[in-house]
Amino acid sequence: MRVAMLAPIAWRVPPRHYGPWERVVSLLTEELVRTGTDVTLFATADSLTTATLSATAPGGYEETPGLDVKVEEALHLANLFDQAGAFDVIHNHADFLPLSYAGLVNTPTVTTIHGFSGPRILPVYRRYDGRTAYVSISDADRCPELTYLATIYHGLDLSELRFDPRGGEALVFFGRMHPDKGAADAIRIAQAAGRPLLMAGIIQDAGYFEREVQPHLSGDIQYLGSVGPQERERLLGGARALLHPVHFDEPFGLSMAEAMACGTPVIAYRRGSVPEVVGDDGGFIVEEGDEAAAVQAVHAAARFDRHAARARVERLFTVERMARAYGEVYRKMQVR
Repeated sequence: MRVAMLAPIAWRVPPRHYGPWERVVSLLTEELVRTGTDVTLFATADSLTTATLSATAPGGYEETPGLDVKVEEALHLANLFDQAGAFDVIHNHADFLPLSYAGLVNTPTVTTIHGFSGPRILPVYRRYDGRTAYVSISDADRCPELTYLATIYHGLDLSELRFDPRGGEALVFFGRMHPDKGAADAIRIAQAAGRPLLMAGIIQDAGYFEREVQPHLSGDIQYLGSVGPQERERLLGGARALLHPVHFDEPFGLSMAEAMACGTPVIAYRRGSVPEVVGDDGGFIVEEGDEAAAVQAVHAAARFDRHAARARVERLFTVERMARAYGEVYRKMQVR
């Protein structure tokens, strides 16, 4: 089977530090190649892959000064769809814009919806519902107006996330510095629990960071910037718990699965996919804004069964499981 894998071009595949969509694309692509699928990856020219790489953008527009986003995306999509007839399936990870091209070619297209940026993009998804197949990344992230072929959870390469049976004393916050992700909540929870907090992630909302995070940075509250895979493993594995006090409906939350893979329990607000990802054995789910309950969970995390969190990831969130599920979707697409 010949698969065209369409990545976003905001960041390199795999990302150097931030880039959750690109990270999933990399994990899926490499596993498909390893198991014998002929994959051509459409991504930035600096991407690293064992698949055939086809690129027009020299680098990710978020990390390459001077690139025009619209121009680079237009060339990126044209590069793939000009070659559409060479593939059995096109797998779109680049949001809604490629849907307008998919209706012009005969090659079946499957689109993984990595979350909705807002209701304004729904008309595009509605227009192409049935002309391209949709895959959700959690049941919670499904739009009732759309038809889905499958829900496929993100998978992790567990060799990159070693299990730490002990953890440590510090808490970790791993996410964008943005009100949606609840960095300010994490600081208040850590301070109330009397625990140090290590924070990592890109600054997406500079004003929020300057108001809600920066004034609290001290010896106990540290901001480490956006960190790469090796540092991610050390931080997550060495933590008492991952704080994930989100204020939006989380589509999946890759950092939650990564923390659990290291054995670290997740303490999260009940929003979006959190109950699906964390479950009863991956940590503690509290109601949104209930910081007192989150503090209690921090204390309980010292007695948490870290093996249970790892076992949950091994059961639900492996790259092997993800690739098998997408392989089944590709086969279904060919007989539609």
